Amino acid sequence: MVAPASPGDEESTLAGIAWLEAQGFHVHLGKTVDQTFGYLAGSDALRAADINTMFTSPDIDGIICLRGGYGTMRLLELLDYDMIRTHPKVFVGYSDITALHTSIRQNTGLVTFHGPMVGSDMGKGLSDYTWDYLSRAITVSAPLGPILNPADSLPPSFIAQGEARGQLTGGNLSLITATLGTPYEIDTRGKILCLEEVAEAPYRIDRMLTQLLLAGKLQDTAGIVFDVCANCELELEPPDFTVEEVLRDRLGNLQKPVLYHLHFGHTTDKATLPLGVRGILNSFSNNFEIIETATTD
Repeated sequence: MVAPASPGDEESTLAGIAWLEAQGFHVHLGKTVDQTFGYLAGSDALRAADINTMFTSPDIDGIICLRGGYGTMRLLELLDYDMIRTHPKVFVGYSDITALHTSIRQNTGLVTFHGPMVGSDMGKGLSDYTWDYLSRAITVSAPLGPILNPADSLPPSFIAQGEARGQLTGGNLSLITATLGTPYEIDTRGKILCLEEVAEAPYRIDRMLTQLLLAGKLQDTAGIVFDVCANCELELEPPDFTVEEVLRDRLGNLQKPVLYHLHFGHTTDKATLPLGVRGILNSFSNNFEIIETATTD
């Protein structure tokens, strides 16, 4: 367990560790887990070294982040990508961890996992839905198959029609736009771009999507998946647009499938998405499916 962004709190950290151990995992703590350096979990050098050390160690099979917050962009030039490439391991997180997903995948070719974190999620106990997707994604050498919403929630819906096949990429919308114009900006060419966000008003989502449009990133995709945008309409006051209306306006004319309202971001129930494996997005069969194995024995 590492804390590559902001520090966690002791209660949720200990609860998350206990939850992991109850599932049968042996937990090894990184040096950043109990560190606080302002809004960071230790210095940049310490946080980067923690990641590099975990990838290098022969005793570690997988790395799960403590939480997001802020700080991973500060580490991108400090990671040893050549070493990481030759020590493939499970790497799990979301939110601010997006910068690490993109940089590790594009510099090493490894699959990483957009999924729940120790303090943010496991400290509260994972729902059956969340644990099912995570456990199958990181411990079973078989494709995840269809990505569905929890049975007690509304199903995702297509706001633009079409069929796409390609590798999954993406993560948090704010982080993806923040890395544009840098050596670590996302490559969306022929990819299924999965975007999630939390507590961003519709006009700010509009601004970020427009930035990606101006950069050609959305036009380059094979298809797009957008999450259940948690707390994104708290500021909604007429006259205004809803998140869905913004997505239809910004993404609806790209002539490619766009799926909206999937549980994989800042929600209690979240599917784990293996980034870097191939998937299918098909509005005609109402299907989003992972068709490639993410792990090997």
